[in-house]
Amino acid sequence: MKTTTANFKIDSQTTIGKVVLKVANIEKLAAFYSEIIGLTILEKSERTVSLGVARHVLLELQKVDNPLPLTRKTGLFHVAFLVPTRKDLGNMLYHYLEAQAPLQGASDHGYSEALYLTDPEGNGIEVYHDKSRSEWDIRPNGDIIGITIEMDAARVLAVADRKSSAFPEGTTVGHVHLKVSDLAKTDDFYTNILGLTRTSDFGSQAKFFAAGDYHHHIGSNIWLGNNIPAMEENDLGLDYYTFVVPNQATFDQLKEHLKATNTRFEVETHQSLSLSDPSGILIRVEVK
Repeated sequence: MKTTTANFKIDSQTTIGKVVLKVANIEKLAAFYSEIIGLTILEKSERTVSLGVARHVLLELQKVDNPLPLTRKTGLFHVAFLVPTRKDLGNMLYHYLEAQAPLQGASDHGYSEALYLTDPEGNGIEVYHDKSRSEWDIRPNGDIIGITIEMDAARVLAVADRKSSAFPEGTTVGHVHLKVSDLAKTDDFYTNILGLTRTSDFGSQAKFFAAGDYHHHIGSNIWLGNNIPAMEENDLGLDYYTFVVPNQATFDQLKEHLKATNTRFEVETHQSLSLSDPSGILIRVEVK
């Protein structure tokens, strides 16, 4: 049966693929993400560096000439790297402490435990692991309620084996948290256009969205204020991020839904397309 625009939901196996950042000092950022954060350099040129885990690209750096000064604009709040286990998070915390990494915080969110850092150009980073789903606060209506309390760092460190200072195989980009200009338009786009589910609603401040029953693949907030301007070509920060759909059928279904809702998008190949959200944030959708 053909999915209609009224009940369209993207396949529950859809995930975040990679995040692409525009940077001023590509050598410094490549060293930071590989030596401090825990990614591996997979490919490197004068203007582009691809980093990831086990041949999977999770982060790409692109050099920007004559970057504009940092201002209050839409874009990346943080990229969140999801490690497989609490032990892996403990290993990373040990490494960050020994490396004197720029840790900004450590939180227990109910469904996850997370470390927060900032890179040398001001991009936010989260490194986290998910708790067992049985520990999540899932309400009858499907909302997944998060909290923010201090993480029990001692217990996280206690389960570490300190055998690695790099992200283990199986690490992914679990979610991307965005700075947006309008929450209502963001809500409409991610639910009605991309077919995600709103999983958490913090009223006038933030909203979270996911494919399937995950706690969130996309976070959005207006903590910088309403109607902040979109990024320009020479701004530092987020260039784009990718959604990865599990098969060609899902991709084709999304493409037809975008046409039916008169959503502007560009077909790049038969397995990739691009579109922008209401805050001017570029998204690429690709087949796995």
